[in-house]
Amino acid sequence: MIQQAATPGADTAAVAGRVEAEDEAPAAHLRSGGRFILSHMRLWRWHFLALLLLVVTSAACGVGQQYGLKLLVDALAGPPGLGSAVLSALVLFLVLIAAEAALARLTGWLACRATVGVGVDLRIELFDHLSGQSMRYFAENRAGSLGQRITATAGNFGALINTFVWRIIPPVVDVAGAVIIFATLDGVLTLALVALILGVTAGLIWFGARGRPIHRAYSGEAAAIAGDLVDTIAHMWTVKAFSARQRERARLEAGFRQEAAAQRRSWLYLEKARLIHDVVLWMLAAGILGWTLRLWSLGAVSAGSVVLVASLTLRILHSSKDMALSLVDAAQHFGFIDETLAVIAKPSTVRDAPGAPALVAARGAVELIDVSFAYGPGRPALAGVTLTIPAGQKVGIVGPSGAGKSTLVHLLQRLYDVDAGEIRIDGQPIAAVRQDSLRDALAVVPQEIGLLHRSVIDNIRFGRPDADEAAIVAAARAAACDGFVRRLPDGYDTIVGERGARLSGGQRQRIGIARALLKRAPILLLDEATSALDTETEMAIQAAVVRVMRDRTVIAVAHRLSTLTAFDRILVIDEGRIVEDGTIRELRQAGGLFEQMWQLQAEGLADEPAMDAA
Repeated sequence: MIQQAATPGADTAAVAGRVEAEDEAPAAHLRSGGRFILSHMRLWRWHFLALLLLVVTSAACGVGQQYGLKLLVDALAGPPGLGSAVLSALVLFLVLIAAEAALARLTGWLACRATVGVGVDLRIELFDHLSGQSMRYFAENRAGSLGQRITATAGNFGALINTFVWRIIPPVVDVAGAVIIFATLDGVLTLALVALILGVTAGLIWFGARGRPIHRAYSGEAAAIAGDLVDTIAHMWTVKAFSARQRERARLEAGFRQEAAAQRRSWLYLEKARLIHDVVLWMLAAGILGWTLRLWSLGAVSAGSVVLVASLTLRILHSSKDMALSLVDAAQHFGFIDETLAVIAKPSTVRDAPGAPALVAARGAVELIDVSFAYGPGRPALAGVTLTIPAGQKVGIVGPSGAGKSTLVHLLQRLYDVDAGEIRIDGQPIAAVRQDSLRDALAVVPQEIGLLHRSVIDNIRFGRPDADEAAIVAAARAAACDGFVRRLPDGYDTIVGERGARLSGGQRQRIGIARALLKRAPILLLDEATSALDTETEMAIQAAVVRVMRDRTVIAVAHRLSTLTAFDRILVIDEGRIVEDGTIRELRQAGGLFEQMWQLQAEGLADEPAMDAA
C-alpha cells in the first residue's frame, strides 16, 4: 500500500555526491589524443621499441648507401681497373641496399601486428567507456555518429603510426646522418644545415598546432553527417511512408556540402604547409650545393664528396617534403582523436561508487523512499514517490500517458540517478552497488524491443548465454512465440534482421518476453511489453508470466487494464505521484481514476476482437 514519506536516502545522496566529485573529469589519459595513444602504446612497448629500432636502422642503411656511393666515385676517379677499393665500395653499396630492403619488410610486418593490436584495444576501451554512459547520453547522441567515431579512431591511429614509421622517422635519420657526414667535410656547412633544419621543423610544428582546430572541426562535421546518414537509412520506412525522399536528399546534400567545406579548409591548410616547405627547401638545397661546389673548386673536397652532398641533399629534399606534410597530417589525426575523446570520453552521469559491492538480490523486494526525478529543468517525472513491493508480489502500473510509469521502470534499472530519495532492492540502495550486478537481478522487456541482427535462438539466449535448447524452447512457449518461430524459413535459426526488422511488432515483443523469462532474474520488469498484441494473446501471456514467475517479483506497466486481472496489486500513477494502490476490485469500488480508465476501455472492448481480426 502507499506509505508516507520515510527518511530520505541521505547516505545514498552522499555516496552519489562523492562519486560526482571524484569523477568530474575523465581519466587523465582520456583528456587528450596524445595521452590516450601513449597509454595504449605502453601496453605494446616492446613491439614499438623494436619497430623504432628497425626504422632507424633501415633509414641509417639508406644514408650509408650515399657514403658507399662516395667511396665508389672516389675509387673510380683513380687509375682504371677493378681494384680492391672499387670492389669494396661496390660490395658495401649493394649490401646496404639489400639490408635497407630487408629491414623495411620486417618493419612493415611488425608495424602491422602492433598497429592492428592497438587498434583493437583502442576500440574496446572506447566501447567500455561508451557503454557506461547513461541513457540520457544516448538520447543526446546519434548511434551512427558514435560508431563512426570509434571506428575512425582506430583508423586514425593506424594512419598516425604509418606516418611516423614511413614519413617522419626516416627523414629525421636522414638529417641526422647528413649532419654527421657534413661535419667531416665542412663546419660552416654543418652549422647552416642544423640551423635551417631546426628552424623549418619548429615552424612546421607551430603551423601544425595552429591547424588543429580546423582539423577537429572537419572531424566533427564528418562524424555528424555520417550519423545523420545512418539515422536516415535506419528509418527508411519512415522516409518512404511520408514521401520524404527528396526532403531527406536535400537535407543530406546540405550536410555533405557543409562537411566538404570543412574538408576543404583542412586540406588547403595542408597545401599552405607544402608551399612554405617547398620554398624553404629550394633555398636550402641551392645554398648547400653552391657551397659544396665552392669547396671543390678550392680543392677542399673530392668529387665523391660533391656526389655525396648532392645525393644526400636530394634525399633530404624528398624525404623532408614527406615529413613536412606528415607533421601536419599528424596534427590532423590527433585533432580527429581529440574530437572523438571530447564526445565519447565525457564523464558518465551514472557511475558506480568507488569500491561498490555487488547487489545480493535473492528475494526481489523493492522499496522506493521519497523518490523524485526530472528529465531536465521544468520536466518533473516523479515527485516524492514512496512505495514498498514485497518479494514475489505481482504489481501492475497504470495511468495516463506521461504520468511517469516508464520513468519508474527506468529508475529501477538505474538508467538514470534519482534527483532525491532512494531506491532499495532487498534492503540495499541501488546507487551504492555495482550497476552490472543490479541489472543481473533484473529481467526487462521495454516498450521498444531491441533485437540484435542475429538468429531467433541467439536473441532469446541473450538473456542467459549458458541456457540449453530445452530451456529456450520452454521460454518461447511461455511467451507464445514457439509456434510462429517454427513457421519461419529457418525456424529458430532465422536471422531477424537489423533491430528485428524481418518480424512484426508483436513477434518482436514475444521474443523479447521469452528472452526475459529465460533469464529467470528475481525481478521482472515489463514496460508495456505486450502493447503490440491483441487482447486475447496479451492476457494469455500475462497469465503465463504470473505462472512462470510465481516465486519472483513482477512489475508490469500496462495500457490495457483487463490484462492485469491475475496481478496481486495495481498502482495508479498520475502526474508523477501514486494516487491509487490496491487490487482491481478495490480500485473499481473506490470510483477514482482507475475506475474512469476501466470504463473508458470497457466501452471499446466489444469492438476490439473485430479490429484485431482485421
